[in-house]
Amino acid sequence: MNALLGTNNPPPAISILLPFHNSEATLDECLTSIQGQTLNSFELIAVNDRSSDSSVHRIENYARNDPRIQILQNPGAGLVAALNHGLEHCSSSLVARMDGDDIMLPQRLQLQYEFMQQDPDVVALGTFASLFPEEIIQDGFREYMRWQNSCVTPQDIADEIYIESPLVHPSVMFRRKSVMKLGGYRAGPFPEDYDLWLRMHHAGMQMSKLPQELLEWRDYPERTSRTDENYSRPAFDYLRAFYLAQEPRLLHHRDNFVIWGAGRKTRKRCQHLLNHGLVPKAWIDIDPNKIGNRLNGVPVVAPEWLQSEPMPFVLGYVTNHGARDDISERLHAMGYQRGKNYLMVG
Repeated sequence: MNALLGTNNPPPAISILLPFHNSEATLDECLTSIQGQTLNSFELIAVNDRSSDSSVHRIENYARNDPRIQILQNPGAGLVAALNHGLEHCSSSLVARMDGDDIMLPQRLQLQYEFMQQDPDVVALGTFASLFPEEIIQDGFREYMRWQNSCVTPQDIADEIYIESPLVHPSVMFRRKSVMKLGGYRAGPFPEDYDLWLRMHHAGMQMSKLPQELLEWRDYPERTSRTDENYSRPAFDYLRAFYLAQEPRLLHHRDNFVIWGAGRKTRKRCQHLLNHGLVPKAWIDIDPNKIGNRLNGVPVVAPEWLQSEPMPFVLGYVTNHGARDDISERLHAMGYQRGKNYLMVG
């Protein structure tokens, strides 16, 4: 329990977990937004991950006048160690993630808390987020957020979890007990948040999202997700394949599944899955120059081939703009159902 709250006091409604590293330029905005929440029964567990700037001094200035703020030092190194150390010190059953470069909208904690009280089956709850500063946001990031904002319900998240990370990490509130049951955050050559959502999915835990913009998510060239190899495209591909190879919906059809997309880049991403011993019955493609070929002995066929076979399970691996929607429309016309007969893969 947070000693600043006193041993005889009940725990706060929410523990806010905020690891930080050299965040002096943005911490004031972040902390002001936290203190401006309409729900004020919270503790802020701020974990310093070996900052060399004035970050600690800035948070100490806030803590002097706000007993809800506790500053910890990361006994290890890196984000995962900081997150797990902070989790151990969170006294509430509900933990809200936050990063030192983002901004909470005033009702974020209140609305998430109310939802989590009303729906005990939901283990992790994200929100919509708005990107800023507007002038530097690139098209790829905009498309990711468009997809994010269409992936809302527990069913959406379960059916689309292999496309991208379905929850914006600093927007999430989760049940501490459930995350600790999974072993907390896991370190490795992959994004720690996506790994956690995938483990939740495989444990049968429900995730959902509030369809309201309750976080302002800052983008900038030095963001960890842009500079750390753990957030690179190959890292995501590796992680997706690791869990996809254990996906019951796929394994139920392991002798009768196909991969949609026979291009060179697609095959390179698919190789992670094939390395787990899963071999498709066919490759599906719309390029007439590819149809009729064989890849490692497996035929490349047109989409119409699906209608002449006992309905094979489809993994849609094509990521070109608009391709997922086009493939989904074709599959639905053939009687396929998302999550039951096919999954899209990012």
